[in-house]
Order: sequence, then C-alpha cells, then structure tokens
Amino acid sequence: MHWGVLCAAAVVPGLVAYNLPPSPTLFNQATALGLWGLVAIMLARQSAATAITAVSKAAPTVAPLLLIAVAAGHASTFGALPWTLGLSAAALVVCAATLSGIGAALRPAPSLLAACFSAWVTAGVLNSAIALLQVFASSWADGDWIARSGVAGRAVGNLRQPNHLATLLLWSAVAIVPLVESGALGRTRARRTAALALMVFTVLGITLSGSRTGLVGIAVLALWGLLDRRLSHFSRGLLLAAPLLCAASWGFTAWWASLHEAHAIGAAARLGEGDLSASRFAIWRDTLELIRAQPWLGVGFGEFNFAWSLTPLPQRPVAFFDHTHNLPLQLAVELGLPLATLVLALLGWALWQAWQRTRAITDQTGAGLRAAFVMVLLMALHSQLEYPLWYAHFLLPTAFMWGLCLGAGAPVAASAEAPPPRWPIMVGAAMVIAAVVVLIDYRRVVVIFSPPAGAAALEERIADGQRSWFFAHHADYAAATTAERPVDALAAFKRAPHHLLDTRLMIAWAQALAQSGDVDRARYIAARLREFRNPGAEEFFAPCKDAALQPPPFQCEPPQRLYTWRDFR
Repeated sequence: MHWGVLCAAAVVPGLVAYNLPPSPTLFNQATALGLWGLVAIMLARQSAATAITAVSKAAPTVAPLLLIAVAAGHASTFGALPWTLGLSAAALVVCAATLSGIGAALRPAPSLLAACFSAWVTAGVLNSAIALLQVFASSWADGDWIARSGVAGRAVGNLRQPNHLATLLLWSAVAIVPLVESGALGRTRARRTAALALMVFTVLGITLSGSRTGLVGIAVLALWGLLDRRLSHFSRGLLLAAPLLCAASWGFTAWWASLHEAHAIGAAARLGEGDLSASRFAIWRDTLELIRAQPWLGVGFGEFNFAWSLTPLPQRPVAFFDHTHNLPLQLAVELGLPLATLVLALLGWALWQAWQRTRAITDQTGAGLRAAFVMVLLMALHSQLEYPLWYAHFLLPTAFMWGLCLGAGAPVAASAEAPPPRWPIMVGAAMVIAAVVVLIDYRRVVVIFSPPAGAAALEERIADGQRSWFFAHHADYAAATTAERPVDALAAFKRAPHHLLDTRLMIAWAQALAQSGDVDRARYIAARLREFRNPGAEEFFAPCKDAALQPPPFQCEPPQRLYTWRDFR
C-alpha cells in the first residue's frame, strides 16, 4: 500500500500532460496536492511522534515556511495582493511545512525508504521515455497524453519545461543509489546491470532536456560519488560515471542528428543558443535596483512582477518575468532584507542540520537518508536559477524529504498497539479535499478561455469567474482585455495586474485610465510598456509615428510627473 501511494505521488503529477487554459500546470499541481495528502494519511501509522514533537524535529524547515506563509497573508490583508493569490500561496506553504513535520515524525524503516526511492526511479523511467518520444518520435506527442515540445530538439516532459524534466530525472538518478545499496534491484550481477541501465536511460533523458541545471546536477552526482566513502564501490563508480554517460549521450544524439539532418538535440541545442544567460543577468540587475529602492520591507510577497513592470528600467529584458529566477533575490525583493535574511538563515541552518543528521546514520538506512539529502540539495541548487518551489509537484516532495532528513536519528518511542496519530490524517484529508475544491473552482474560469458547446455569453462566464475563490484574477484579466471600452472594466484592474502584467493587460490598463480621465498615469504605464520593446505593442504605438496627429495620443507623450509602482496598487 505504501509503495502504491508513494509511487502515485511521485509519478502521476509529472505525467499529466492534459491541461486547460488559463494555467498550463494547474492539473499537475492539484494532482500533487491530493496525492501527497494521501501519502500523509497512509503514513500516519508509521509516525512515531505527536504533532508538537514532529514540528520540533522539523523546526529548521517549518519556521521559515511559516514566516513565508504569514508574509503571503500579510500581503493580502494589508497590501494589494488579491486574496485569490495570497490565500492559495499561504495554504500551499502551510501544507509543505506540515509534510516536512510528517517526514520528520516517521520511523524510516528500510521498506519505507525502498518504496519511496522505487517510486522516484519509476518516475524517471517514464519521464525519460517521454523525453525520447518528444525528440525522436515527435509525431507521437499529441498534447493530451504526451506534451508537445515547443523547442526543436529539446525534451520538455509532460511538465512542459526542460529544467523541470531535468530535476525530476536527477531525483530519479539519485534514487537508484539507495536501491543498489539495499539490494532492492536484485542479486549482485543483476543489480549492477539494472542499475547501470537505469542510470544510462536517466542521464540520456537529462541530456535530451538540454537543461543547464541538469548539467550542473550531473556534476553534483559525481561530487557525491567522490565524497561519500560509505557507499559501495559500485555505487560510487555509478555516480562518478554520470558525466561520462552525459558526454556519451551528447555524442549519440549529435550522431543521430547528423544522420537524419535534424536540429541539434538537447544540450547541443541549448548551448547553440545566442543568449546563454536567458536574460537572467538582466532580471537580476533589475531586481537589485528594486531591493535598493525598498530594502527594509520589500515590495510585498507575490508583488515582484507588479513592482518590476511599473518601475522605470530602460535596460529591462524584453520578456515579461513573474519571478527573479533566484530564490535569495526573490525573498529579498519581496520580503525585504531583514526578513529575507532571517528566512534564508533558517533555510541554510535546515540544510546544514539535514546534512549533519543524515551523516550520523551509519547503517543501511543512512544511504537512503543521504540520498534524500542530495535530492533536497539539488532542489536548492535549481532554485538559484529557476523557481521550481513555486510548483506543488516540487515543493511538497522536497518538504517531505527534507523532513525525513531532519528526523534522522533515534525514533521517538511509540507503542506498537497505539492508534496512529490523528494530525497527519487530518492534514492529509484537508489536502485531498482542497485538491478537489481547487479543481471544481477552476472550472469557473476554464469556461471563459475554453468554452464548451452551448456555453453562456462571455460576459456571463466572466462574471461567474470573478466569483471564483482562487482564480478570480484570471476572470479579471479576461474582462480587462476583452472589453470594447477598457474603462468599462476598470474595476478588473484591481486584481488582474497583480498576477502577471503583460502587453495586452498593460495596453488595456493604459486605455482604461485614459478613458476615465486619468491621462497622466495612463502615459506612465505606456512609457513602461515601451521599455519592453515588445512586438505585440507595435500597433499600440504606431500612431506615434504620424506627426500629423495633433494633439498626439496619450501613449506618445511622457508623463508629466514621476510615479512609482505604489501609485497603481
């Protein structure tokens, strides 16, 4: 039973290709929330601690997570962040903190660890197979069962992001090692053959993703093999061989591409791109400017995109960013330096404690716990270049495995006949119910963007979507960008811009302000939009090239006074 539930939680969220607009990952995240809720329920009997004891063992992770949850609630209570965004973020972070406590409360028997790592290896095999199909048999990718890759030559998995695919496969590669150490893969010769085949297949999938995060992770695997002398010679050799397997995979894909006159594949395709920084240096530079402007309290949780888009930054990247792509910078710009420093210090302490506690375990269980630590470490490294922890299918398992590491050591004494503690069951049930509620609530905005036959009029669908508990901001976006006269949807701009300001929304917002008589603020938004140099705004600014237009349209003139992003909340 444990293996089945853990396998489902590890595997299914990453396999869901079918999604409906407006969110490309909502089904993946809701699935992860519900299945990890089932994990909490199923593992209640394995718990060896009360809620208070579990929280105390997992305090290094629980404390910073709860601080972030409070910050999210504060941003909606006292700031301008819509409750549809603040509530969902705070609830998900609280779920993560609880899963960390559940992991810390477990008695990690070898059978439980074997089930956990077998689940991640299964996830790796299936996702590597998807990667191969996306690259070598792209006609099989129908978009419903196997996602289509939007980048020629690169695998994106069903999560539709190469770096997410790479991290999931890196977790799978890590999980092979404790299965080898425990003998779960069979007797010696069969175990080695199976382990080598799994590692080759997994590394091939990472190479096909072309993710630089994946390449860094390959180096981490080799470093683990170099430093962990408690592992068997074969396991260490397997890890040290990972870079060689990556190079061989790269050579194989290059050879295949030359035979079939195809695009460069995987890592070669990625490294062949002109901008290796993927605009990260530019967004980090802009983030530092925002931090300098508001170092103490930050811009508020979830408000980075809003503040960044509405701050004069002439050298900003062309793309619209909703995240800094770096966890420390994200916390610093949104929470302010004092609180961000506290949260990061606690997370650093949690990582150090996880390492110290897992290193102290010398028996067979120790290899499994050290593998869990490496999985957490890989996620920490990934978070320096991306924002995977903003997705439930990465945040929840990371918190759980981190809790396992922090709970390492002598288990809390518990009577074998004692009933399982109720708190994991209650939390797990709440997560399952929340996942169902989220999916039901999501339908209220899906019909706006993907209406079925016989659907109500657009205005009615938007009005119903604006009553959604978690997704009303999507309905506001539709209202703001489809209104014949944007001023008629002026109220929608209270929530919609706090999710993601893009070209369509900025044009509609500027027009709504101008039509309402607030012309100077409309000019300011137009000036910020001009900085993006986005092709989608060319028509909006086209009248500015006509000198015969007198007076010129509002978007052609600079604002008469200096505003800040706070003037638009």
